[in-house]
Order: sequence, then C-alpha cells, then structure tokens
Amino acid sequence: MSPLDASASHVLSSGVPDQVIAVPGWVQENVDTLIGVPLRILLIIAGAVIVRAVAKRAIDRAVQRILQPGDGDNEPRRTGRGPAVLQRDHSRAKERRQQRARTIGTVLSSIVTVVVSVMALAMVLDQIGIALGPILASAGVVGLAIGFGAQNLVADYLSGMLIMIEDQYGVGDSVDLGEAIGEVEHVGLRLTQVRDLNGGLWHIRNGEIRRVRNDSQEWARAVLDVSVAYESNLDTVYSVLEETGHAMRQDPEFKDVLLEEPSVWGVQAMDADGVVVRVAVKTAPLKQWAVTRELRRRAKEALDAAGVDVPFPQRTVWMRTEDNTAAPSGTSGATAPAPR
Repeated sequence: MSPLDASASHVLSSGVPDQVIAVPGWVQENVDTLIGVPLRILLIIAGAVIVRAVAKRAIDRAVQRILQPGDGDNEPRRTGRGPAVLQRDHSRAKERRQQRARTIGTVLSSIVTVVVSVMALAMVLDQIGIALGPILASAGVVGLAIGFGAQNLVADYLSGMLIMIEDQYGVGDSVDLGEAIGEVEHVGLRLTQVRDLNGGLWHIRNGEIRRVRNDSQEWARAVLDVSVAYESNLDTVYSVLEETGHAMRQDPEFKDVLLEEPSVWGVQAMDADGVVVRVAVKTAPLKQWAVTRELRRRAKEALDAAGVDVPFPQRTVWMRTEDNTAAPSGTSGATAPAPR
C-alpha cells in the first residue's frame, strides 16, 4: 500500500468525514430560521412601504384635485354649498379650500402611516416568535386607561375633522358658537379661534361646540322694523318704504349686495308708542348689518319727506305741592297715571 492510500484510510477511519456530512444537515433543518424568517420580514417591510406609498399618493392626488381650480373658477361658482361671500371673493375661497384640503390630507396621511406601521410591526413580531397575545392585552389595558384620560382630546379631534369635512364654517365666517360670537380667525383639529366684536380672541375646543349659527352661509337677511304713529296712513307708509327699498336696490353701491327687491311684510306689532311695520330683504352674507343701517337712514328721510310722523315715548309729569295736591306740570302727548 502506498503512503497516499494509507493517509486516506486514516482520514476515513478518524470520523472527520462524518462531521463534514453533518453540517449540511443542520443547515437544512434551520434553513427556515436562517433564510425564511428574514425573507418574510423583508417582504412585510417592503409591502408596508408600498402600501403606505400607494395610499399617500392617492391622498395627495385627492388633495391636488381639490386644490386645482376648475374650468369655471374664473367666474363666480354657485355650488349650492359654502358661503356666497367666498364664492364672490375667489382669493378667500381658494385659501379656505387649500387650508381644508391640506389639513385633511395631512391627517389622513398620518392615520395611514400609523395603521400600516402597527400592522407591519405586529406581523414582524409574529415572525420572530414573540407572542402577541400578552402584548395586545397589556396594550389594551394601557389604551383603555389613556382613553379614559384623553377622551375629551379624542372628541376634540374627531369634532374638528367633522367640522372641516362638512365645511360647517371656515376662516372669515361670522359665527355664533354660544358665548363666543364673532369672526373665525383659525380652524384647527382641536381648537377654533373666534374674534368677538370687542376684539377679544376666544379659544373654543371643538368637542364643546354643540351648535353653530353661521351668518356667512349662502345669504343673509336684513330686517328693519319701522315704528309710525297711529294716525299715519299705512298705505302711504307701505308705498314710501317700497319706493325707498327699490331706490336702494338701483343704487350701484348696493346693486350687488341686495339679492332681491326689499319687501314690506306689513304690520309687525302695535305697541304703546305706535304701529311697527317690518321691511326685509335678502343680502349677501355679512352685509345685512350695513344694509339695515343704510335702509333705516333712507326710510327716516323718506318718511319725513312724506309727512309721516315717527312716534316717540310721551309722558305726563305730576308735581306735588306743599298742600299735598298734585297737578300736571307739563304734558307732551299721551299721559301716564299720576302716582298716589
């Protein structure tokens, strides 16, 4: 036997080839742990990234579709919803639309990111053999405790989302939120800021808003009550008020503000001082107060020119003398009973 054959026989008898053959067997038994689990984790992460990218792209396209002006944006659009004053003011309408769209898009993107990340993390933990049951149970207890503590905060955010989606009000609107009455300066997911007539800035949590009166929605109405003397001819009063309203509608300064001809609704009340006649007219939003003031001024001048008396409170004053008698010292119109 040659020295080479003797060396080969010694190697075979030493058992080294048996150890070499055992290595591929261990790899085959643990191939799922070494290759399958990391591969599945990579696939989960890649799938989560793709799902998030697709969802974000869809949200961005929806936001851009809202932000992109339509074919008729060069002219006033009547969508049947939204403040008419904003439909006349394209810059404000565009700014408001952009604010709502970007805010909603940001919130939706954040929600998608959180949901996809949590689902991907749960799937990865399941792949590496970590039991999800105890984790979910602990998370449920913690989430329940946090939920009780932060339920007002959650209500604020949900209400803010609904306010924006439903377009209940926006920046520049004149609203009545209960104690807070004024112009909206900011609409957020948690807070709404309103500047009142005296300049005070109100911060209202969206979850506390139970009802909203929006004076900037679609159109407004100017209502004017005119009091005339009982001796006045109501037909003359009606005619004067109708002519005054028609002349105001023809005025170029108010032509686009008054949406219809002012109408005399008739006798609203008969009180102690005179007969109250009501006049009303539809106006552009936020213009009703200016229209009411101007209409009141014009009605006063027209009634004076027509000789219609405007009543005013009239009283008789009684003065007591030293002999304990009372006599009227002066009378101006209607009398009041003397004190006894």
